[in-house]
Amino acid sequence: MLHIAPNLQSAIINLQFQRQTMNSIEVNDIVKKFGDFTAVNGVSFAVEDGEIFGLLGPNGAGKSTLIRMLTTLMPPTSGTATVNGHDIVKEADGVRRSIGVIPQAMTSDLELSVNENLLIFAKLYGVPRDRRKKLIASLLEAVELTQWADKQVKNLSGGMRRRVEIARGLVHEPRIFFLDEPTTGLDPVSRVAVWEMLQKIKQHRDLTILITTHYMDEADKLCDRIAIVDHGKLVALDSPLTLKASIPGKNVLEASFANAPVGWEAALSTLPFVDGVTTQGNVFRISSSNGPGTTLALMEAASNANVTVHSLSVQSTTLDDVFVHYTGRALRDALQDASAMDSPFMLRRPGR
Repeated sequence: MLHIAPNLQSAIINLQFQRQTMNSIEVNDIVKKFGDFTAVNGVSFAVEDGEIFGLLGPNGAGKSTLIRMLTTLMPPTSGTATVNGHDIVKEADGVRRSIGVIPQAMTSDLELSVNENLLIFAKLYGVPRDRRKKLIASLLEAVELTQWADKQVKNLSGGMRRRVEIARGLVHEPRIFFLDEPTTGLDPVSRVAVWEMLQKIKQHRDLTILITTHYMDEADKLCDRIAIVDHGKLVALDSPLTLKASIPGKNVLEASFANAPVGWEAALSTLPFVDGVTTQGNVFRISSSNGPGTTLALMEAASNANVTVHSLSVQSTTLDDVFVHYTGRALRDALQDASAMDSPFMLRRPGR
């Protein structure tokens, strides 16, 4: 019987635990400066094996700069990061072999067929000849483009082109997949199709995904955890559900009434749990810390006053509410600020 010294046994157990709990990505106090401008300011986070991790924030928040550092396209000014256990500066080749990257801009060759686009990348990544055909066929099936394999990419819709690029980014079977604003510019139907495609691929592959987005619904739908980034800083990090639960109860009741009397807005403001009431046309927006409680009181008050409730809906806390809570402004306002910075009359700053 083999006997192992207690100290050696403890070391083996610790090593096994570290392997089981190893993070795919670890970022420690990373900073990126462009002259006097700090695009990323002391950001730290870890992405667990197998999760879909989202960086949420407006254009100009530093998300793309983070992606460029993590994919070895630019070095950090200070701080460290590892991807699949490889240091992004000291072991850049190891990082590159471990990752697939889908940039924000479409980069597939329009004149080549779908199959040819994937084949070129398979060759560039050194995928063995005997694996290429089977692997490409499998990827095309996964992104539902098998029947389009021999069609030129220029004949595809924007959503289908994005699916080509997702398949191309997986052709060398990476462990970690980076997607930078993958659905920007797509119509709503194509966006949902891309979401479903990513979830389907994730279910069948040993893959960790890091995605940047400024779409609240995209982050809420796709991500296991979200890091909110604003002005180069990480201001909040957790699951979408936990983030929404982290701010004071914010239910919004939207109601319209057929025969609301004078002073009805003031009456609504006295209902239990109500924080405030605003009106827009015939619609009353009631902010409440307890949506169900206010709803019951509203229906009772309307009945007592012989007021007919024409419509009523209750909205729970959204990621937009979370963004406002942690940054002091709505994401749509932040996007407008970023758009202003991108106007031809403004000097473009790095960090996008």
